[in-house]
Amino acid sequence: MEQVTLISPIDGSIVAQRELASDSQIEQVLTRAHAARRGWVATSIAQRAAIVERMVQYMEANATDIATELTWQMGRPVRYTPNEILRGFQERSRFMASIAVESLGEIAVPQTPGFRKFLRREPVGTVLVVAPWNYPYLTAVNSIVPALLAGNTVIVKHASQTMLCAERLDAAFKAAGLPEGVFQFVHASHASVAKMIGDARINFVVFTGSVGGGREIERAAAGRFIGVGTELGGKDPSYVCADADLTYSIAENVDGSFFNSGQSCCGIERIYVHRDVYDEFVDGFVAATRSYVLGNPLDAMTTIGPMVNTSAASFVRKQIADAKALGARALVDEDHFAASREGTPYLGPTVLVEVNHSMSVMRDESFGPVVGIMRVDSDDEAISQMNDSPYGLTASVWTRNEAAAVRIGERIESGTIYMNRCDYVDPVLVWTGVKDTGRGIALSQLGFEPYTHLKSYHLKQI
Repeated sequence: MEQVTLISPIDGSIVAQRELASDSQIEQVLTRAHAARRGWVATSIAQRAAIVERMVQYMEANATDIATELTWQMGRPVRYTPNEILRGFQERSRFMASIAVESLGEIAVPQTPGFRKFLRREPVGTVLVVAPWNYPYLTAVNSIVPALLAGNTVIVKHASQTMLCAERLDAAFKAAGLPEGVFQFVHASHASVAKMIGDARINFVVFTGSVGGGREIERAAAGRFIGVGTELGGKDPSYVCADADLTYSIAENVDGSFFNSGQSCCGIERIYVHRDVYDEFVDGFVAATRSYVLGNPLDAMTTIGPMVNTSAASFVRKQIADAKALGARALVDEDHFAASREGTPYLGPTVLVEVNHSMSVMRDESFGPVVGIMRVDSDDEAISQMNDSPYGLTASVWTRNEAAAVRIGERIESGTIYMNRCDYVDPVLVWTGVKDTGRGIALSQLGFEPYTHLKSYHLKQI
C-alpha cells in the first residue's frame, strides 16, 4: 500500500504516516455515505444543530492537545494555534447552527385561490471537501458544518500536511453522536480524489488551494453537472489613506502581513500608502516587524514560526531575490532574525520598498512572510494598483472616513472589502472571491445554498 508521511516543519521529524486509501476502501466510504443519507435527511434540523454543538464542545475540551498537534503539523506558534479552535472554529460553527432552522425553512411565495405553492430546500446528497493545511480547521468548517446542517453527508480529504486534523474532526463527530456514515474522512492520492469526483455518489465538491489545483478539480467534475466551490489564490491588497490612524493601521497591517508566517488566504500581500503618510507608515511598519521573534513554534515566546516546508520558503526567498535584482530594497530581511536559515523553512519577515508590478512579489501569490510597500499619489492610483491582479479575495482600506471606504470599495475587484480591518472571516458575511480566486460562497445566511437545491410544490385543490 502507498503511504503518505507527515514531516514537521519544526525539526524535520516524522509526525505521522498513513496508508492511502485503496479503491476498495474508497468504495466502502462512498457506499456508507450514500446509505446514511436517508436517515440523516429525516433527522430534524434542530437535532443536527445539537450534534454540531456537541462536536464543538469536544473540540473546545481538547483544544490544548489539538493546538499542539496542529503546531507540530504546520508550524504555527503554539501561542496562537488554540485560537483556531477557541475562536474561529466555534464562532463559525455556532453561528451557522443558530440560523439553520430559519435559513433552511420553507420559502413562502404568492398564493393563488385554489392552490398551495411553496419552495423547499433539499440537500444535494454527499459533499466532498478537499481542505488545505494553512488553516485546516477554519477552512474545513466553512463547508462541513453548513453541509451537514442542510442534511448532506460529508467526506473530507485533508491536505497530507495536516491529515491528523481530519482524524480529529472524525473523533469529534463520533463523540457528538453523529450517525455512522454521515461524516467520514479519507487519506487519498490526487488520482483517487479525481476518481471520487467522477463518481455519481458525489454531488458537490469544495476545494481550497491553488489555482492549478482548482482547475484539476473542475476538470474532474466536467460533465457531471454538479456544483464545485473553489477558493484559490490571492494577492490581497491594503490601501492606507492620507487620513488613516497610523498607529492603529501600522500594527494591523504588520499583523495582517505576517501572522501565520504570511500563510493566510486573506492575509495582506501588498500595501499601497498615500504619499502624505508614506514615510511615517514605513518607519513604524519596519520597527514593528523587527519586534517579531522567529523560532521554534513550541516556545511560548515565539511570535512567528517556520513556513510549512523548505520548498515554500525557497519560493519566497526567490521572489525576494528577484525583486532586489529589479531594484527593490529590503528595509527588514531575514538577516535580522537569528533563527532564519537558508535551506530550511525558517524565514524571517521581509519588508520591501521601491517595488513595482514588474516584480513577482507584487503580482504572484507569495503565501509567506514578505510584503511590498508602494507609495501612491491618490485614491485613483491606489485603486488601479489594487485591481492590477488576477485575484480578488479581500482588500482593506484604512481611513477615518466610512463613506470614502465604501466609495473606494465599490471600485475594487474583490469578494470582501474591509475598513480598518483585515485577515478576518466574519460568519455573518458571505465569504467569496472573484477572478482567479475562484467561485462559490461560504458562511452567512446564504451559506447553505451551495449544499441545497430548490424543489417547487405546486398543489391544486380539487
